[in-house]
Amino acid sequence: MIKTLLHYLKNNLLLAFSVVFILVFSSFIFISPESFYQLIEEYSLIVRNLFGSFYLWLGLACVVFLLVLAFTPFGKIRLGGKKPEYKTLSWVAMLYSAGMGAGILLRAVQEPVFMQQNPPIVSDNTSEIIALEYTFYQWGFTAWAFYVFFALVMGYYLFVKNKSMLLSNAFPQYESSKLIKGVDLLTVLTTVIGIVAAIGLGTKQIEGGLTFLLDPNHNYYFAYLFTFVIFLLGFISAYRGISNGIQKLSNWNIALTSLLLLFIFLQNDMLLILKNFGIATYQYIIDFVPLSLALGNYNPGKQFLTDWTLYYWAFWLAWAPFTGIFIARISKGRTIRQMILGAILIPSLGSFFWFSVFGTSSFQLIEKMSNYQGEFDNVFTSVFVFLQAHPFSTATSILTIILLVGFLITSVDSAIYVLSMFTDRGNQHPKKTHRLVWAILMLVFTEAILVLGSFNTEINVLTAMQKLLIITSLPFAFLSVLIGIRLVKDFRNLKS
Repeated sequence: MIKTLLHYLKNNLLLAFSVVFILVFSSFIFISPESFYQLIEEYSLIVRNLFGSFYLWLGLACVVFLLVLAFTPFGKIRLGGKKPEYKTLSWVAMLYSAGMGAGILLRAVQEPVFMQQNPPIVSDNTSEIIALEYTFYQWGFTAWAFYVFFALVMGYYLFVKNKSMLLSNAFPQYESSKLIKGVDLLTVLTTVIGIVAAIGLGTKQIEGGLTFLLDPNHNYYFAYLFTFVIFLLGFISAYRGISNGIQKLSNWNIALTSLLLLFIFLQNDMLLILKNFGIATYQYIIDFVPLSLALGNYNPGKQFLTDWTLYYWAFWLAWAPFTGIFIARISKGRTIRQMILGAILIPSLGSFFWFSVFGTSSFQLIEKMSNYQGEFDNVFTSVFVFLQAHPFSTATSILTIILLVGFLITSVDSAIYVLSMFTDRGNQHPKKTHRLVWAILMLVFTEAILVLGSFNTEINVLTAMQKLLIITSLPFAFLSVLIGIRLVKDFRNLKS
């Protein structure tokens, strides 16, 4: 069996290099966790100090570039096929489950409340509107523009230029260069780190929810068990493929999420929620440029940007390659205009309404408290504390845990599928062997991180993984500029 595995890796260098890196990286963390944390902390601060403004400009440029492109004649280019491969509802469900998923549950209450208690910008609006507006900014157009940019690149080269699904295809003139070949390896490794960080956070929220509901002694086995279950179900979904696995699970996720959203909406002041949703969305749109560049009164300060916005931008960038590739894969048959507008506007507006419902309801709960003591400060338990103030809290908390598991599974199965495509030479339907290898590899890596976090309580390993994303996403930030230039040249050649 070992000989078979070695022969398999020998014939697939991208996968072999990925396995070696992950094993070496994990070993370094175990051998010297303090040095690992210190190194990541130091370099993440350097990146944020030197390139913070670059991240902000890149986010704005990405949104403007895509929206302008959508309304040019190039927006009519169809990404393969004569009609969309998936119906709109399933398409939206899959891209939303892969792109945001568990994050909206993780931050549903904690982030709007934090923004309300600590308004990041100066405005004539109430602290509630400011909180929602800034939350929209961090979860809205820019986040999805990062995803859609890479989806556009991959969809164009795959369905229009008939090339394999590899980012290095954007540089055909340098295809023999080792540096360009490293683009695909960097994509794989960044995706692995991104998904491990996300699964770690989601798993800790599940653990926090179970601890809050059952009040057991603090037990890390919750996290280990749920991580195994998530990867097992994620592998089964990826093994079955997009139509038979990922699509069906995504549809169920969105259906249950909509049910929870509707329940909370009906239990609270619906008119106030709708009012806040409308005002905050309007303010977000008209303030988009100064928000994006942190100009004047819209500059929350370096420390705030470092802790929130720049981290989010780095996280979206880190997830952009694999999420973008997945969006491209499920967007076959759609025009560039349909993909850009649909994938930026629809999920953003859905997120805005989600945060309006949970945020406004949380603000009202705080108003009823004689003295707010930070009940919603804990990112892992805030949503469960919030649900306790509503009817059927046990049922809704259980539903939230089910949703967390479901969303994490769709993130895992999407990552497994995309990583398998990369290591199977860009094959749209990667071999199932690749899917199994990646499921096992990411499971081991995630479990190792959780084990390290449980035995090294003074070192927040998950925080270190998040900061690592800020470092690893930087090459993609620069790479996206080069790819954008290359894409414009290709479009101009099409026109001529």
